[in-house]
Amino acid sequence: MPVNLTANAISAINAGDVNSKPVVQVLDIKLIGTTQERYRLTLSDSESTQQAMLATQLNDRVKTGRVRKTSVIQLIEYICSTVQNRKIIVVLNMETIIPECEIIGNSKVIVESNLGAQKTISNGASGSANLGNNGNLSAQRSGQASFANIKNLSAQNSGNSMQNYPPAIQPSYQPPPNYKSHGAIMKNEAPARIIPIAALNPYQGRWAIKARVTAKGDLRRYNNSKGDGKVFSFDLLDSDGGEIRVTCFNAVVDRFYDKIEAGKVYMISKGSLKPAQKNFNHLKNEWEIFLETTSTVDLCPDEDASIPRQQFSFRPICEIESTENNSIIDVIGIVTAVNLSVPILRKNGMETQRRILNLKDQSGRSIELTLWGDFCNREGQNLQELAEAGFSPVLAVKAAKVSDFTGKSIGTISSTQLFINPDSAEAQTLREWFDQGGKDIASQSISRDNMPVGSKNETRKTVFQIKDEGLGRSEKPDWVTVKANITFIKTDTFCYTACPLMIGDRQCNKKVTRSENSQWQCDRCNQEFEECDYRYLLQAQIQDHTGLTWVTTFQESGEEIFGCPAKELYMLKYEEADDTRFSEIIRNCLFTQYLFRLKIKEEFYGDEQRVKITVVKAEKVNHSAESRYLIDLISKFRLEQRKP
Repeated sequence: MPVNLTANAISAINAGDVNSKPVVQVLDIKLIGTTQERYRLTLSDSESTQQAMLATQLNDRVKTGRVRKTSVIQLIEYICSTVQNRKIIVVLNMETIIPECEIIGNSKVIVESNLGAQKTISNGASGSANLGNNGNLSAQRSGQASFANIKNLSAQNSGNSMQNYPPAIQPSYQPPPNYKSHGAIMKNEAPARIIPIAALNPYQGRWAIKARVTAKGDLRRYNNSKGDGKVFSFDLLDSDGGEIRVTCFNAVVDRFYDKIEAGKVYMISKGSLKPAQKNFNHLKNEWEIFLETTSTVDLCPDEDASIPRQQFSFRPICEIESTENNSIIDVIGIVTAVNLSVPILRKNGMETQRRILNLKDQSGRSIELTLWGDFCNREGQNLQELAEAGFSPVLAVKAAKVSDFTGKSIGTISSTQLFINPDSAEAQTLREWFDQGGKDIASQSISRDNMPVGSKNETRKTVFQIKDEGLGRSEKPDWVTVKANITFIKTDTFCYTACPLMIGDRQCNKKVTRSENSQWQCDRCNQEFEECDYRYLLQAQIQDHTGLTWVTTFQESGEEIFGCPAKELYMLKYEEADDTRFSEIIRNCLFTQYLFRLKIKEEFYGDEQRVKITVVKAEKVNHSAESRYLIDLISKFRLEQRKP
């Protein structure tokens, strides 16, 4: 198939052309870089050759063989950048015209003289070459310049003769140019070309992007060896779906913090690109923009409907069970429960708020979502009011952090965004599923040690079966539900004093003791504080018609049994000495029938092995629901009896 390469395309690109979309040929491809894969190409227009870098989003073109040596391609988007005093073409987008073709023309290598004027060296040259002061080439066989052998690229169609391509020439060293008395250097004042976020890379000298701010972080202050400072960041989304984070420090914060508004569209240019810090940046982009004092951020007054307001990558709740700890994900679900907001003391001594929600979706799983700080009183209060009014809203969570503490759960971080009843196809599908019967479908929680909840997912056992079947003696714990009464509670040690400080997104909960100055002291956090937390650690006996056994109850299940916080019960017994009220609360729990969700696991106590039974959840028996369960059990039993 005959094809003509675009004449003088290389020279035109070096001169600043970015719009001609030339057709060129790939003479060589080389993989460079160790930490990040990048491909360097040698491009030819049949007369001249030039090195080029392939944008990383085009790496698959090489890996899949769509672009290879001798391919003829058309450059769709490209720029020419100067890297280490050498001009390199950066290919942002391209199309393959011919996957494989014989070598076209007799191209020359473009080099630069000491004054920056471009000269060419014929590929037919041999020996050594040196650049003189007047730009003329003189042959030379000294050690100042040497030739590198390059491989033959293609065989000719006739005679099977191989065509040799010229060696790449390393020019001899030239001193830096002296611009004295050469007059003023003209500055390129042409506006930077708008490119997609996905095409950004550090090799570009001038660029501009048009994007919407999808999230704006809080202004944070820090102190390090260089002194005090301040920083904030915001996330951008463009019409092609590309996302990137922008960060500002110190004086740049003063310029742009008040100017940036979430939801608005901006034109941004003259920033530097650096590798994204994945410990703090969850966006799917390997780069991060750092704005400088010369950067420009201009608000676009007209709304651009081509740029979406937000972009999600939702994960079904069932997939979170196998997601790595600390991963950042997007989730959408129906809010089925909203707990009250409670104050929590962080490790730095500052108090914050915590609120726990429950989400479920069509995957048959549910999960706990923990709201922290302002989320509790902002979106959390709104969700609580909707739940109290009998509504189950759809909640979309952007950038939630996965935790594997007591099962899998998710929590908010500073960059998290919550959207109540969002206007999206996913939200509409979820709402229709829930209203058409999904609300009556039992779901299995992947939180709280992955304990199954809901009558349809229960494994019912009796107290006798726990011992008779040897539950808890395998490698993994056994999870069962037992219907039983509480017959005895140890009241001398029903709770302990716990550390209220936060370690990351979790409360320490380590046991604390009084120090010499009457402060509470945590050995784990190595801090002292005036107030501690009180958490249930309860030993009780439960009994059904087959026998009795000892169980251990911790904070959440203890509150479910007693109906009050551990601190309130502690104050009644030890501070107020109200034994009458304390005894009344204990008596009300005895001989009350519960459905206990139990975790059974064999553990070592010194040199002795014991089976430990832990109450994960305690629910008072709903006699209506329990009757339906028993009727279903009888019906299944009858069907089994009728089978031959």
